[in-house]
Amino acid sequence: MKFLIVGLGNIGDEYAHTRHNIGFDVVNAFVQKHQATFKVDRLAYMAAVKWKGKQFICICPTTYMNLSGKAVKYWMDKEKIQLENILVIVDEVAIPFNKLRIKPGGSDGGHNGLKSIHELLGTTNYPRLRFGIGNDYPKGLQADFVLGKWTKEEEPLVKLKIEKSVEAIECFATQGLATAMNTINNQEYSL
Repeated sequence: MKFLIVGLGNIGDEYAHTRHNIGFDVVNAFVQKHQATFKVDRLAYMAAVKWKGKQFICICPTTYMNLSGKAVKYWMDKEKIQLENILVIVDEVAIPFNKLRIKPGGSDGGHNGLKSIHELLGTTNYPRLRFGIGNDYPKGLQADFVLGKWTKEEEPLVKLKIEKSVEAIECFATQGLATAMNTINNQEYSL
């Protein structure tokens, strides 16, 4: 059983550990937990993880957010991974900061990474893990908020939610989408 785990984000130090790059941070944590390492490969940083009889192709696209679909399509085709075995990890302003949500599909919600994936795959029916970043920003300043770093106060909860996201990836792969949704979607995380 093979899975494609995709963390959305932008390459470059100026984007490292910003809200918009949480997908990279989650995939990185999953790869580290399973003692694999990333290598630079076609359109992405890629790491292969074997765990509980399953194979995970983990990618962080190097295409920048707006072209993420190119990397997703390439690795999906190259590794012959079914649509339902993809999990895209993405930041989400429409979800409160204390929540994570797994969905089987849905609109891009204005997220350029998801928009690119939709364009290249021709569907919005692929699972995604939406990492709530909240919407605590003044009107018109969404881009600054999304591309901003976490505050010192937020960091401990971000760390906890990254750990929970890694568990969500494992649950998705071993117990299926429905169980992962039931496990994750009704939780509220706090310290």
